[in-house]
Amino acid sequence: MLQVGSGMGGGWLTGVADQARRAEEAGYDNINSAETQHDSMLAATLAAANTERIGIGTSVTIAFPRSPMVLAMEAWDIQHMSKGRFTLGLGSQVKGHNQHRFGIDWPGAPATRMKEYVQMMRAVWRSFQTGEKPDFVGRFYHYTLMTFNFNPGPIDHPFPKVGIACVGDAMARVAGEVADVVMPHGFMTDKYMRDVVLPNVAIGLKRSGRTWNDIEIAGGGFTVFGETESEIEQGLNRLRQPISFYGSTRSYHEVFEVHGLKDLGMQLHEMSLQNRWGEMREIIPEGVLRTFAQTSTYDKLPEFVAKNREYASRVGLALPTETPEQRERAQHIIKEIHKVEVSGVPRGLEDLSNVSAAPVKK
Repeated sequence: MLQVGSGMGGGWLTGVADQARRAEEAGYDNINSAETQHDSMLAATLAAANTERIGIGTSVTIAFPRSPMVLAMEAWDIQHMSKGRFTLGLGSQVKGHNQHRFGIDWPGAPATRMKEYVQMMRAVWRSFQTGEKPDFVGRFYHYTLMTFNFNPGPIDHPFPKVGIACVGDAMARVAGEVADVVMPHGFMTDKYMRDVVLPNVAIGLKRSGRTWNDIEIAGGGFTVFGETESEIEQGLNRLRQPISFYGSTRSYHEVFEVHGLKDLGMQLHEMSLQNRWGEMREIIPEGVLRTFAQTSTYDKLPEFVAKNREYASRVGLALPTETPEQRERAQHIIKEIHKVEVSGVPRGLEDLSNVSAAPVKK
């Protein structure tokens, strides 16, 4: 069954419990905490403690400022408390933020480093679950010590699922190789998802001897949904902010390049260096909004999902649930989307034996 997810909104921790309970009551399958102004793991902990059924995830937790051991311990506790409902979504964040916001070194090779990060966490979990002696040594991380005093012991649930957020081709290959869930970055278009991300995920799957059945994929690309076309127009206008913000980061300019918009990306980057954040959203042309975003009215959402997300195991829908009428409508939409049958395999990539080992760049 296609899973329907919601975000927590990223506010103060005092609001997390209510948000999580409302999402569960609305029939969502999972709820995810972001890490922008607040800590994603703290929010996920509160969500797990105040719900019974809904899946709990982070979207995303910034990996490199934390050690794999610290995050493995936190994830193990949340998985135990939630009775197996936790998905740890990892993001690398770009070089500048790692160095100048989080204050850590940047040794390079983020995709390789992320692969080792996941491998070490799973080695830690094996120690916790079975007492296996640690023997993980990589280029960036090593784990060779665990004593009984620091081992919390086994839990009655599978390992937490691990998701990897990706934009570039290398991280997409790593996601295909070692992740449980592929989590496309928010700055994503359907064309870039199909032309770059999914083909590189396929390469990663082939490298690891896995298939599409071994991985979950979250639907990727900007979307705007509304009750009416007028609401959709308002939603498109709100996209100016995230497109201008993320588009100012050169690491994400590959998405612009696929659409022939590299010059816009460089203009946004220069404006960000001049601290002209308030002006940046105004230079996003109407045509770019339409190019980036797929749209649908609420009543046509099941049809939209069936047509445009055949590869997805998870889709995110920010449906309003403030009033009883909105909650009733959200419950109806989620039930209808649950009826949609998707293959979980991207069109044109059904046969991994035909996938080349060469990186896919556009």
